[in-house]
Amino acid sequence: MPRKKIHRSLQKLCLENIAGNMQRIWAKDYTDNYLDEYQFRYIQGPFSELAGSLVQELIHLLGKRLTRAMLHLLLVPHLTELHLSPCPKLVSNTITQMVTIRCKNLTSLNLHGCSRVPTDALVDLIEGLPGLTMLDLSGTQCNTQVLSAVGSTCRRLRELDISDCKKLSPASLFHLAYDPIASAFCCPALQTLEVDGMESSPRCDDLPWALAYLLLALPNLIVLENETTTDAVCLIHDRDFSGAQVPPGFPTMEEVVKRWVSLHPSRSPSQLKLPLKKLLEVSESYLSVVLAVCPHLAKVTVNLEESSVLARRLLPWGSLTSLSLDCNFRRLEELLPVTARLGTQLETLSLDGFSLDDEVSLHVLLSHCPNLQIFSASLYHLKKDSPGEEALAQVASLPPFSFPQLQEFTLTFSDVFDAKDPPEALGLTASLVSLLKGSPRLQIVMLIGLPFSLDRVFEEVLGPPGTTAVFLHLIELSLIECKVSSSTIHQILSLENPLNSLDLDRCPDIYRKDYEELLRRVSREGLEMRIEWK
Repeated sequence: MPRKKIHRSLQKLCLENIAGNMQRIWAKDYTDNYLDEYQFRYIQGPFSELAGSLVQELIHLLGKRLTRAMLHLLLVPHLTELHLSPCPKLVSNTITQMVTIRCKNLTSLNLHGCSRVPTDALVDLIEGLPGLTMLDLSGTQCNTQVLSAVGSTCRRLRELDISDCKKLSPASLFHLAYDPIASAFCCPALQTLEVDGMESSPRCDDLPWALAYLLLALPNLIVLENETTTDAVCLIHDRDFSGAQVPPGFPTMEEVVKRWVSLHPSRSPSQLKLPLKKLLEVSESYLSVVLAVCPHLAKVTVNLEESSVLARRLLPWGSLTSLSLDCNFRRLEELLPVTARLGTQLETLSLDGFSLDDEVSLHVLLSHCPNLQIFSASLYHLKKDSPGEEALAQVASLPPFSFPQLQEFTLTFSDVFDAKDPPEALGLTASLVSLLKGSPRLQIVMLIGLPFSLDRVFEEVLGPPGTTAVFLHLIELSLIECKVSSSTIHQILSLENPLNSLDLDRCPDIYRKDYEELLRRVSREGLEMRIEWK
């Protein structure tokens, strides 16, 4: 059966005890006598000898219960990681000053949503932490001066998130790549940069140029997250830099290209090949350009056009392991030539907006991808008419699945069907049964809006008592808007696995009395499980 409530380790129990008594015992003397005396460079107290990883875990346990006094006590010199995003309202100018003084050994700092910290304090903080390798400033008052401090100080920085920073402009980004005062390029180790939420200035197309500059000036950048990154790649491909909008004091695009060529002497100067591994929001018509500039892409999201020869554009892609395809009512069978060629190398496949117009396309597509770890599909238009003899013969001859690595499976149907006239969906039913039985490592299963009863699916998957065990590693099961009976749910709860999350929202055959009985069973058997229903 699902995981029972287990006895926590002595270490966990001790941390929970400290967290529960933090204000009443551990922080009381400091709160009463010293809270507003900020001259303390360090505080010698009970947490000075606690390992830095345990201090961070204690901060996480306290979460929203954290107070100013608690945080003062927990800012110890041996911290290497500090995540303050759970308590953004506590993080002020004073707190960042304490971090700057006390936490010199930090390599990872997360200030997501800490919008109370003024810009000057962020600059001082960053200049005091040159050893940072990960920095999250998303949702803060980060501006050009802050990025200038990052660029000139954080030589080891590998990951930076500056999403949703309203004080930043495209011109600010140049300071990550170059320090005009020192006349030196910056952030040589930066690999991942997230700039979600930034747009071009009004009546100006300066953001793609800024991103193109970063792609050429930061030699190790493999992830640049912004919806206009593809436009920047196209600018680099065209190599027409006459319209480049580079601020005064920075090297021109031509000079940056020359430097790039000098750093890659083995490559042809006429072909700029970027090391990008991930690219989102790629229009299908730009795929050939993107592949020419970014031949090492492993993860990509493609927005498909209404009509095109899809396979011709997607096939030559040896490094691809994660593919997401978004469209508006393209037929699923159009993807079969693509998966026939690329399927064995795919570890993640996500499909959105395709229509399933036959009984076997989904099964054939999945059979092309035996090494999947994550699969997600949101489909439309399942056939409502009964399948003919030929379709029934195809369904009967479908080979069984074997997905030894599949861990997450999501299948969503967006159409609303008349409950009195549901489609038979024999092929889909057979495919679903085969997949659930042939995926021994499944941890997350999400079935949403499937237009047929899941009772028959689980009856075949689970089999009679004593048959081969399934769902041995299942942690999360969602059956939102699906037809499934409470007896099937009770049968699932009797399996041996670590299941701890069950979502039955808007299941038409689950009533309040069924939900309450499930809750009673969870309580009675001491299961560590959350059940959603409404």
